[in-house]
Amino acid sequence: MRTSILGHHTAGVSAGPRAIDPECILHGGLLALFGPTGVGKTAVALAVGEGLRAAGREPVIVSADALQVYAGLEILTGVATPAEQERVEHRLVSFLPVSATFSVAQYSDLAHAQIEDLLAEGRTPIVVGGTGLYLRAALAELRLRPQPPADIQARLRSELERDGAPAMHARLAQRAPWAAASIHPADRNRVLRALALHEMGELEPPDGPSALWTAQMRRPTRLIGLVRERSDLYARIDARVEGMVAAGAAAEVRAAQAAGASETARMALGFNELLTGDIAGMQRRTRNYAKRQLTWMRKLAGVEVLNIGARTPQEVARRILSTSAVHTP
Repeated sequence: MRTSILGHHTAGVSAGPRAIDPECILHGGLLALFGPTGVGKTAVALAVGEGLRAAGREPVIVSADALQVYAGLEILTGVATPAEQERVEHRLVSFLPVSATFSVAQYSDLAHAQIEDLLAEGRTPIVVGGTGLYLRAALAELRLRPQPPADIQARLRSELERDGAPAMHARLAQRAPWAAASIHPADRNRVLRALALHEMGELEPPDGPSALWTAQMRRPTRLIGLVRERSDLYARIDARVEGMVAAGAAAEVRAAQAAGASETARMALGFNELLTGDIAGMQRRTRNYAKRQLTWMRKLAGVEVLNIGARTPQEVARRILSTSAVHTP
């Protein structure tokens, strides 16, 4: 079930002061913020963290982003600036070289350890991300399939180059129609992974609701979904891309390329586009990704949808912290 704690907001209307509800996040629990790229997650997370600190909590932001793990791609992936990280401590950002590969299974282990350590210290984790799978990997116990062996991946990739993506998708449809139905024929990486998992005997038909979409969490969790009007979000995305370019994102990408960026690092939005100077392509790809993020949000069980509208991050944070709705295990 999705609930709304914030409706539309018109400019000039004040949210007004609100007291912090002591049960806005249960002790021994955490807050999770999810939303599309460009919605303003970082600013809201910082304001929430400062509000919690003012109420006597010790907040720490834990990133649930597949690409913010890479040192050297901070501008491109939207990592909080050093000044922002001074305001509220951040974990699981900028700790891997761009040449390293990284998986959701590795992230899950790290995120669980960070969250458990923070809770044991009496601190309040704020899990923030726009990568839906990584958010769920941080919050829930997922059965994550193993990484296919390198030889299978190499063979399938060679067959992809020879036969083309539509043919590979058709092969998947013959072998595992339930999997093919959920993967776009042009999504080469997912098609290849599904074929590899099928060969390994790890691609089983679904026998019930996926753990990705169940309400079960490892810890009591308050899950907030941040949204904006579509036109506003897209305008912010286009401006965000232009700001990244002005701040040096293209130089980051060139340096990462020279350092031997891994296949996973190269998945960062805009990496390949900036290598060729295709700013409009980066904006278009980012807008399309935001659509998929919003689709993820609609499937998340127990999410409280919050339409930011014209509210400031501080006003949004006050709304979150003055409302007690908790998503329990």
